[in-house]
Order: sequence, then structure tokens, then C-alpha cells
Amino acid sequence: MIPSLSIAALQASYRGGELTPTLLVESLLRRCADYPEYAIWISPPDAARLRERARELEERGMEALPLFGVPFAIKDNIDLAGVPTTAGCPEFARTPAESSTVVQRLLDAGAIALGKTNLDQFATGLNGTRSPYGACRNAFDPDYVSGGSSSGSAVAVALGLASFSLGTDTAGSGRVPAAFNNLVGFKPTCGLLSSHGVVPACRSLDTLSIFALSAADAQRVFAVALAEDTRDPFSRAAQPHGFDFGHAARFRFGVPAAKELEFQGDADARRMFGESVERLRAMGGEAVEIDLGPFLEAARLLYEGPWVAERYQAIRGFFDAHAQALLPVTRRIVEGAARWSAADAFGAQYRLRELRRVCDQVWRAVDCVLTPTTSTIYTRAEMLAEPIARNSELGRYTNFMNLLDYAAVAVPAGLRGDGLPLGVTLFAPAHQDLPLLRLAERWLQRRGVPCGARETAPYVCDAPPPDPVRSGQVRIAVVGAHLAGMPLNPQLLERGARLHEATRTAACYRLYALPDGRRPALVRVARGGAELECEVWEMPARELGDFAAGIAAPLGLGSVLLEGGATVPGFICEPLGLDGARDITDFGGWRAYRAAERSATA
Repeated sequence: MIPSLSIAALQASYRGGELTPTLLVESLLRRCADYPEYAIWISPPDAARLRERARELEERGMEALPLFGVPFAIKDNIDLAGVPTTAGCPEFARTPAESSTVVQRLLDAGAIALGKTNLDQFATGLNGTRSPYGACRNAFDPDYVSGGSSSGSAVAVALGLASFSLGTDTAGSGRVPAAFNNLVGFKPTCGLLSSHGVVPACRSLDTLSIFALSAADAQRVFAVALAEDTRDPFSRAAQPHGFDFGHAARFRFGVPAAKELEFQGDADARRMFGESVERLRAMGGEAVEIDLGPFLEAARLLYEGPWVAERYQAIRGFFDAHAQALLPVTRRIVEGAARWSAADAFGAQYRLRELRRVCDQVWRAVDCVLTPTTSTIYTRAEMLAEPIARNSELGRYTNFMNLLDYAAVAVPAGLRGDGLPLGVTLFAPAHQDLPLLRLAERWLQRRGVPCGARETAPYVCDAPPPDPVRSGQVRIAVVGAHLAGMPLNPQLLERGARLHEATRTAACYRLYALPDGRRPALVRVARGGAELECEVWEMPARELGDFAAGIAAPLGLGSVLLEGGATVPGFICEPLGLDGARDITDFGGWRAYRAAERSATA
């Protein structure tokens, strides 16, 4: 019996001796045989190769292998050494001698590559029906689309055949299948995961994506896969992510104006999005209405503009020689490249720059934006009847994100009345991947329902995943005149500081009013201390020196112990500064003391 396929649960079973990679592989091989009609695989799991991999891992042991024995599936436009890469086109197939950069990093970390999954041909589509290997079926109802183009990758995770999978995402291929199969779909900032060894769709916009049973699992995989790669000309190093709204008690999120929300008549989808807005509010979010119009105009550039020519360029040699090898709908899309000139391409780039400048203004008001992942879901018959129109509708809320250089994570929103899942997406500027993942994990914990179609118990993150990217931020504990609304708080605000949480110190401090009457002094004591009102603010590290230089004696920065046991930099006082100071500990904090003073003099 396989336990939960979440990474933490698997590794706990390995450590406890209840499971071995060999036992896992044998169970998964039997489970994979249960779904032949779902068209999940192009190169299905090979028993001999998997058994050899399991034995190899058992000989090595778990030490220093962060993904020891974790099974994953690979979209078949991503290279796995010795296994054909088809990109969903048999005539295009080639067998690579080496794995893609990301796949190799995962293997080096101890993961088990199961096989290569089905996709919309040449990653052109968002629905999962455009494959000569069969239309991939939805994990909840096989009459419905699976989403694409990373169709098999999502369904493999949803049906309990893999702990995570790799997809690619140009226009939503790493998010739409997540929505339709009750998964987390993480689309990193473009360039953070190497595309070396990946058949491109639109090379300037592509990124690898991760499907997982939780945001924490996606972060574990991201931590291993993340690396700048000189073999990928679009690769770039991760930058500090800034304010961590994912951990903050208070944050701001954008919501499209009601007139811009389209659900294709799906009342359940409309209801579920409204419930999602309320769920984020309950998590501490402040909803801010935004104008989605410029984002939607940017989205139209992807398929209604010259970027479609990149799809032709990606397979130009093969297409010119073997155009008839493509499915009619794929060929029709790629052939559309011929109508665009170089002048058109430059004109569209100029317009995109203008739109990006407009769209980026939203980040002055919000930390992230919440949208539906799709308007609705379609049956396979509905999709095949109108393949272009229906596919276009699926990309309404996804097509703009790579063009605008945003990071995104799709999360389950719940089930419609007919039992089919739908999702919502959180997105933010480039390099804010970790705050998005942390907010998504909080979302899942509050939702309390397992992801996928086969998991039976809610996922519990018993250990936080690694942080592979620095925040570039520092946290400061304040207890006096820098508290929100107090006279010196603007010194924090003007340096870009944000309130992380309102809390209390540990019960080992006394608080004094300094003789100047304008500031308190926090003093740690061995006995007789108390918990005191405290706020933790977060600011860019580059601002700390300037902020510290403005702190007047006898105060300075030291370490402050909080009630939960964490230690952060904060205001402390030189012992000599207490001469003539008044002990105000019994008031519980500076704010209460000042209020009592004002009341006494009123």
C-alpha cells in the first residue's frame, strides 16, 4: 500500500523503513496499468529501468539526496537520456544522449523518472486533445478535457502515479491542467529553470513548470531544479524576492473588476471565484479592484500577433520538410506565422512594452493578483467541435503572464456541483516565486482538502521546504515611536518597509519611558519580565544602514526575542540611558502608555 505520494510523506515512510524505492516502483507499475484508456503516457514507465534505478538508490541511501525515491513524470518535449522525445509528433522523434538540465538535477537529487507524458502536439494548445497519441482524459471525469498542453503530466500526478511532474508553460500549459485536475501548478519566473534540453514552443516566453500535490512540494522541487545555466541563452539568476507577502499577516491582492470577469455561463465557476476572494480575505488579504483590460490586451498579442511566428521558428526545419506530419489544427496555427513581417514583430514588441508599463502600475497597490485560472471547463466533444475558439477561451486569464514577465501559481478552488475541479491563480512580478508559493501553501492548509483525485488525507507540511532564493529583506522589531500610526513610523514607510506582523515580545523584557518622553527603551531581564506589544516590519536590506544611522542614542539595534521563540533585530537601549527613565512595563506596551498619558491630561 503506497502512502500519500506527497514528498514529505514518502520520505517519512522511507526513513521509518515502511517503504523502499523497490516497493514503491512495483506499486506504481501496478497502478499505472489501471489507466490505459487515459492516454497519459507516450513513453510509459519501463519496469526494468525503474527497478534498476530503485536498486541504485537503495545502495546509495537517503543521505544528501533531497528527492530520494520521489517518482516524477516528464512532459515529452523535455529530454530524458535514452528515451525518445517526440513533442507529440512521431515523425519528429529523436532519442537524446543526455537529459535536460532540470531533469538531470532532479535525478542527481535522487528522484525517479517514471516516463514521458502526453501533450498537445508541439505544446500548442491548452486542452489536451491535440495529440496523435490520444486525447488525454480528465482525472475526475474522462469525458472532460484534461487541460494542456502539459496534459499527461497533470493527470499522472492527479491519479497518484507520480509525486510531481514537469510540464512547460508558454500561455498557461502549466496552470490550466492543474485547474482541471485539482493540483498545484507552479509557473516560475521565466529563465529561472533552464530550458536546455527542451523542445521550444515560443523560446523567448517558455518556462518549465511543476505540477504537485502541494505548494510546499513544488517548492522542494523548485529548490533542486533552480540554477542559472550557461547552455540556455534565456537563463537568468534568481533575484531577491522582496517583501514576503506569503508569510505576512496582512497583504494586498488585486481582483479584476466584475465587468471583466468572464465565466462562459458557468455559475459554479463564478461562485467559486467569489468564495476564493473571501478565502484570501480571511487569510489577512485586503482586496483591491484592478483594471484587467491592459492584461487582456497583452494576452491577445500572443496568438493574435506575431509571437505565433516563434512557434514556426521553433520547428522551422522540420515543418518545412514535414508539414503534413502535424495534426491539422496544429499545422493551421503554425502556418499562421507566414502572415507576419519583421516590422509587425517590432510593432508588437513596442506595444507590449507600452502595456507592460501600464500593467506594472498595479504593483504599487497590490502584492499579488488573484484571477480564475480558466472561465470554465469543457467536454472533449465540445473542445473538438470548436478547437480554436474553445482553446482561446481557456487562455483568457493565462496568456499574458509570460509576455509580461510574471510568476504564477495555480491552486485548487474546489469542486463544481458535478464534482469537476476548477482553480484560481495567484500571480506577482518576476522573482517573487517564493512568496507566491508560501501564500499558496497557506491557501491549501486553510482549504483542508487533499489535492489530486486519489489522495485521501489533507496534506500536512511537517517541515518547511528549503528557501532557494534570498529575500533581500530584513525584519525589524519595533516597540515604540515606530509602531504603525506613531510619530516615527514614516521613517519605516519612506524606506519601503511593510508590516509583517503585530505580535508580542517574549516574557523577558521591561519597558521604560525615556526622559525625553518621546521614546521607550526595551530592556531584557533575567527575572520579572513581561510580554510587550511589538510589531515586526520588513524592509529592503539596502535601506537598513541608512535607517540605523538615524537612531539616536541611547537606543540602537540588537536582538529581540519574540513570543514564538523567533529572534529578530530590534530596538534595545544602552544601560546608561535608563537614568531618569520610568518603568512602564505594566501598561503592556508603548501605545497603551501613550493613550493613558493623553487620557490623564485631557
